[in-house]
Amino acid sequence: MTTKELLMQEIENLPPELLTEALNLIREIKATHTAKHSHTNKLHGSTAEDLLEFAGTWSGDDIKECLQLVHDTRLPLEF
Repeated sequence: MTTKELLMQEIENLPPELLTEALNLIREIKATHTAKHSHTNKLHGSTAEDLLEFAGTWSGDDIKECLQLVHDTRLPLEF
């Protein structure tokens, strides 16, 4: 069975209340993939002014969880 077939099978078996969550996850994965491939070269060596293009572009309702993940996984600063 292909990955697409397995994915479709899982979607068919999802309870209705999880379908929206699954759709949002798939859209987020696609957006992340697109952003990585279209902005990789542009972000390298960018100035703060260049990065303002992305200001306010957060989509999703998990900003608090993502920020917590950053705090939990960053290395301690050494001076």
